[in-house]
Amino acid sequence: MLSAESVKQLVQDARKKTVKRNFTQAFELILTFKELNPKQPLNLNEVVFLPHPFEKRPRVCVIASGDLALRARNSGADLVIDGGELDRLANQKREIRKIASNYDFFLAEASLMPKVGKILGQYFGPRGKMPTPIAPTAPLEQILERYRSAVRVRSRNQLAAACKVGDEKMADERIIDNTLAVIDAVVKKLPLGLKNIGGAIIKLTMSPPATFKVK
Repeated sequence: MLSAESVKQLVQDARKKTVKRNFTQAFELILTFKELNPKQPLNLNEVVFLPHPFEKRPRVCVIASGDLALRARNSGADLVIDGGELDRLANQKREIRKIASNYDFFLAEASLMPKVGKILGQYFGPRGKMPTPIAPTAPLEQILERYRSAVRVRSRNQLAAACKVGDEKMADERIIDNTLAVIDAVVKKLPLGLKNIGGAIIKLTMSPPATFKVK
């Protein structure tokens, strides 16, 4: 079974295998799956809010109008796209692709979602980055703070999913906590829960992996 003790051992083993680089390497988690119905492909696209944020925070874009757009700017959103800017983007394919690549999470005022889908959907959808709708009165500052410690776990018709769970400057205990949070979120989305986990790999960006196979 993939237990907390197993994760602790994986993190420690990955740390021992670290090859020193001239940049801060990320701790990456890869989960492999088993006993899934091939006729029901797994399309996993889960946002997980971690207990411990990374030094390099995710970039969040807010698509909103009026007061909500103003509050987004005041709350430190990395990019704010208002209604007029959204209309301008309609024929700017290259710019839309750049935005989709440069930002990790997107939030959009609920009333703008039909327009968002029409203008951005074909570019954001395949990347699994369609915006999360928010109400005009939403506590935006709190929502943005939550997304600053979020990761996206994605698997499209594959028997594995991967995401970042920390970096080499973080204490092992924090990386373990983050890893367990991701595993818990993924397990809840699997048909048979833990029985669908075939194994786990934890590695630093450019270092050898530590592996655990579920028996």
